[in-house]
Amino acid sequence: MTRLWRVVALAGVSVAMTTMVGAQAPAGPPAQGAPAAAPASVVVANPTYVSIPMEIMVDRPAAEVWKRVGKYCDISEWLRVNCTIVSGKDGEFGAVRSIGNEVLVGKTELSYTYTQAPREGRPYNLYHGTLEARPVTATTSKLVYTLVFDNSMLADDAARQADIERRRTQFTQALQNMKILAEGGTLPPAPARRGGQ
Repeated sequence: MTRLWRVVALAGVSVAMTTMVGAQAPAGPPAQGAPAAAPASVVVANPTYVSIPMEIMVDRPAAEVWKRVGKYCDISEWLRVNCTIVSGKDGEFGAVRSIGNEVLVGKTELSYTYTQAPREGRPYNLYHGTLEARPVTATTSKLVYTLVFDNSMLADDAARQADIERRRTQFTQALQNMKILAEGGTLPPAPARRGGQ
């Protein structure tokens, strides 16, 4: 019995030493060929931050307006896009919605701010949006939507200005849609998308 245990113990030491030596042994010379490419940096060397403030008057109290259009995925109705919460809970810090994987990073009783997370291989433009229902009188308010981002990676000033105008047009329409909804109206049918989409 004692001899059997001695054989088992010696076998265990042998296996352990073989494993240790194998783990420390070099894998051999590096493979020939081109070196692995380093991941592209998402950092922008010389950002140019721009903001696009937009607003619209609404004939309803701010709290009423926010109740109608201020949930994080209400964007699906007034921007006419599909929205689901893919992580977290609608309206809570850190909630992520499917549109641009936008993360809720700030909120008040009548506002929220979101950002888009960096993506590997794509310059990070620090895109943020803030939507707010701001009281004006006891019975009126205004919706304020502000975008902030870096547009330095676009080709030139003309491209940067065109991008600003495209965004302004898109979100001005969104504000008009929110106003209609908040005032109890119904949106007209969405325009047909090109290519049957």
